[in-house]
Amino acid sequence: MRFESPWIFLLLLIIPLLIWIRVFRIKGGAVRFSTVEHAAKAAISLRQRLLWIPTLLRILALAFLVIALARPQAGREEIRDISKGIAIEMVVDRSSSMGAELEYKGQQLNRLEVVKRVFNEFVMGGGQKLKGRPNDLIGMITFARYPDTVCPLTLAHGALPAFLKSVNLVQTQAEDGTAIGDALALAAARLKTAEESLRREKAISDNYQIKSKVIVLLSDGENNCGKRTPLQAAEMAASWGIKVYTVAISGGDAVTAIQTPFGVYKVPMAQRVDTKAMEVIAEKTGGFFRKAEDAESLLNIYEEIDKMEKSEIESVRYIDYKESFVYFALAGIFFLVCEVVLNSTVFRKIP
Repeated sequence: MRFESPWIFLLLLIIPLLIWIRVFRIKGGAVRFSTVEHAAKAAISLRQRLLWIPTLLRILALAFLVIALARPQAGREEIRDISKGIAIEMVVDRSSSMGAELEYKGQQLNRLEVVKRVFNEFVMGGGQKLKGRPNDLIGMITFARYPDTVCPLTLAHGALPAFLKSVNLVQTQAEDGTAIGDALALAAARLKTAEESLRREKAISDNYQIKSKVIVLLSDGENNCGKRTPLQAAEMAASWGIKVYTVAISGGDAVTAIQTPFGVYKVPMAQRVDTKAMEVIAEKTGGFFRKAEDAESLLNIYEEIDKMEKSEIESVRYIDYKESFVYFALAGIFFLVCEVVLNSTVFRKIP
């Protein structure tokens, strides 16, 4: 604790003066008696024994009010992290085949929902192993027949849950498909211009530096539409120094959504995951390829990425002060009110 105006404590010199006046004040209006022998033998009442209480209350009130005027401030040390973070683009397949069910913490959810929840734990932190990525730029691109930027690269991770809620499986055959190449190329392009665009939009400070750029690609199918092939997109990413981690989602029964006059129906479909292409993408860009057959294995893959991609953090310590004078002021007023009440009732003097 510190005091903003310590010179105010000079007012405490009033307290010794108050005590001196109380003890040595000149008494007037004396009445003469022939003898006070019998009065001296009389017992002292409880009221007389406690006559010092109002004076004590006044001293306490003055002391606390002086402390309040000195503005006590409670200091709390904070640590602000200025880091060389990592820019991570999450590229997630939302085609109809991602509607196959997987178990997640005792619940039966579709693959896309499991991917969303594990991704949220990766970014925000979950459990003992995933501590979150507070210093990293996080973005998200989803794709089916066409890629879409769901969440731009940002340090404001608090908005991520709202973005994730907007990610759903495709609803019609017209938008169904698996454009891995186009989605990967879009993510690479976003990362290539990340520094320039984010500083232009004032989304990051000048102190923030992007240490490395990473794409995490999750899909359960093979590229069957789009302008670019996955290998072409991988070559683009490699030329720009972007690392790609590829994850093949498997497990569960794959289905596809069919729009009919009576609504959307899901029917079984053959499951084809192009693991060879995903392996080549990872190899060309310096990442790795993994298979996720359930939620637990997917979580383990994220933990592996979390360990490999570490941010460099520079800690800047500072003190955040909070005003505490209110408590002392209230205490001073309380003692002052008590003195006034006692002097007006129990210790009242007439005249």
